[in-house]
Amino acid sequence: MKLASGAGLSPLRGYGGRPPLGCCTRLQELGIRIPRPLGQGPSRFIPEMEILQMSAEDPQMHALFAESFTTLGHLDNITLVMVFHPQYLESFLKTQHYLLQMDGPLPLHYRHYIGIMAAARHQCSYLVNLHVNYFLNVGGDPKWLNGLENAPQKLQNLGELNKILAHRPWLITKEHIEHLLKTDEHSWSLAELIHAVVLLTHYHSLASFTFGCGINPEIHCDGGHTFRPPSVSDYCNCDITNGNHGAYETEAPAANCTTTEPLCEVEALMEKMKQLQECRDEVKASQEEKATRFEKEKRESMSVGCSEDEESAPTRDVSRHFEDTSYGYKDFSRHGTHVPTFHVQDYSWEDHGYSLVNRLYPDVGQLIDEKFQIVYNLTYNTMAMHKDVDTSMLRRAIWNYIHCMFGIRYDDYDYGEINQLLDHNFKIYIKTVVCAPERTTSRMYDSFWRQFKHSEKVHVNLLLIEARMQAELLYALRAITHYMT
Repeated sequence: MKLASGAGLSPLRGYGGRPPLGCCTRLQELGIRIPRPLGQGPSRFIPEMEILQMSAEDPQMHALFAESFTTLGHLDNITLVMVFHPQYLESFLKTQHYLLQMDGPLPLHYRHYIGIMAAARHQCSYLVNLHVNYFLNVGGDPKWLNGLENAPQKLQNLGELNKILAHRPWLITKEHIEHLLKTDEHSWSLAELIHAVVLLTHYHSLASFTFGCGINPEIHCDGGHTFRPPSVSDYCNCDITNGNHGAYETEAPAANCTTTEPLCEVEALMEKMKQLQECRDEVKASQEEKATRFEKEKRESMSVGCSEDEESAPTRDVSRHFEDTSYGYKDFSRHGTHVPTFHVQDYSWEDHGYSLVNRLYPDVGQLIDEKFQIVYNLTYNTMAMHKDVDTSMLRRAIWNYIHCMFGIRYDDYDYGEINQLLDHNFKIYIKTVVCAPERTTSRMYDSFWRQFKHSEKVHVNLLLIEARMQAELLYALRAITHYMT
C-alpha cells in the first residue's frame, strides 16, 4: 500500500512510528532510550492482526488511509478500528474534516478546544490529548490548557451546555440557549452555537466509541508507551512492522469462540427474529399497547446499571477542562421527577433538526444525515457464521433502545421487541458505552454476542454512537427551535 509515488511506507506499517528491524539494539548501545508500546495494536479488545488483515484486503481502505494520512500526517487508532466498515469510515472522515478544517462559523482553535471540553466530560484522555496537539498546531493559546477558567469567557459559558448535553440532554431548555445568545461581548451567534453543538455531540459520541472499542493511545502519545524493557520476549518491540509478531501475538478472547451448545446464541437470536416477524404479520399492536410497552421498557432501562467494574481502562485526569466534576449521568425520571416523553413525530431529525442545522451551518446537516443513514442501514446480510440474514429488526431494536433510554419514543414501534432481541449483558454494555463510557471494560465487550465477529461488534458501536449523537442533537436543536419561535 503506497501513499504516493515514491512513498515506500504504508500508513498502517508506519502508524506506530516504530523503527526498522534490528535498530533497537544499535540505539540502545548509543544510550538512547527506546519507547515501548503499552498497548498491542489499535484496540485493547480486538486482536491487532485482524485489523491489519482487514486493512490489507480492502482496496477502498488504501485510498481512505492515504487521504487521511495526507491530511493529518498520521493515522489515529480510531480510524484503524473503523476499517471494518469502509463505507461508514469514509462518511465519518468527511464529516469530521468539514467540522474541524473547512470554512465555518468558529475559528479553528475554538473547534479543537470544544473537542477537548467534550471529550473531557467522559474522562477520555485519548481524545483530549489528540486535540490538545491539534489546538496547539493551529495556534491555540497554551494557557487555555491549564484549565477552563483560563479560556475566554465565551467558551466558559459553553460549559453548562456541554455538561447537560453529555449526561442529561433531556434537561436542556430554551433558557440555556437564551443565556448563550444574549447580547453582550461574550455572546454566541446562532450559527456559532450550531457549530458548537454539533462538535460537542460529535465528541461525546466519539468518546463512547473510544471506550466501547477499547482504543489504545498511539505509541507517541501520552499513555501510549513506556521506557521499561519488556518482561517476556526476546523480540524487538518494533518487529511487528517487519513481520515478526512474536511480541504482539494475542488470542481472540475465549468469549468469541464458537460454542458446542445445541442451540447457540446466534441461532436463538435468529429464531426470535423469525417469530417476531411472524407476530408482526399476524397481529398488529394497538397504539395503547405500544405506548404501554414503551413506558415499560423505559422503566426497565433505568434498572439496567452501568458497569462498576474496576477493570476499566485507566484514565489520566483531564478534569481541569470542565467544571462541576461531580455531575454525571442519571436516569431521566429518577426520584420522583418527571420528564415528558420526547415524541419523534413532534420533532424529528428528518423533518426539523436537519433543516435547522443546514440553514445555519450549510452542508453540515447533509453530512450528518448521510452518516446517520449509512450506519442505520449498514448491513452485510450476515450474523456470525450465517449469511443471507435480514438484520434490520435487530438494528432498529438497538437504535430505538438507545433513544428509549433518553426518553425518545417512536409511536410506530413496538417496544416489546427490545426485550426479545437484546439480552441483559448486551443492555448493560449498551447503557455503559452510551451513558458512562469511561466504565467500559473488556469483560463487558466479551460478554455480549460471544459468537459474533469483532467487525459486528464494531458495527454495534457505530450504531451506539450515531444513535447517541442524534438523541443529543434532537434535544439541543428542539431547544434552539423553541428559542427562535
